[in-house]
Amino acid sequence: MTLTPESLFLLANNLVLPGWLLLVVAPRWRVTRWVVGSEALPALLAVFYAGCIGWHYAGGAASQGGFSSLPEVAALFQDPWALLAGWVHYLCFDLAVGTWISRDAQRRGLPHLLLLPVLLLTFLLGPVGFLLYFGLRRAYPLAAIEAPAATV
Repeated sequence: MTLTPESLFLLANNLVLPGWLLLVVAPRWRVTRWVVGSEALPALLAVFYAGCIGWHYAGGAASQGGFSSLPEVAALFQDPWALLAGWVHYLCFDLAVGTWISRDAQRRGLPHLLLLPVLLLTFLLGPVGFLLYFGLRRAYPLAAIEAPAATV
């Protein structure tokens, strides 16, 4: 396999999908806790990201674009390696957020069925799923779960 931005894009997508499937289908399974809950998969994606961004800055397009303005960001993403790094950045952070959401929801006793649209939206639209989860958290406050039972 040749290491091109396109081939690595497919690899990154195929790498992240099992993690999301585990969060949706078997969030409490030992394998899910090991692969996703341990942050191993997001960490692997972070290494992937570091390699992509490093390749961009080591390549001929290193001086192209920047982060100071929208046109500079657009110019930066003209380089396929920087664009790939940006995509892997999304995959990594969205999965890390999805993992946190799943753990927090389990701790709060939130029914997993309510979590399914949250995880789907976090996977597809990152911050929208994150926002939806904050709404659900208000319905399942941690204080109610951790408060000791009153004795009479």
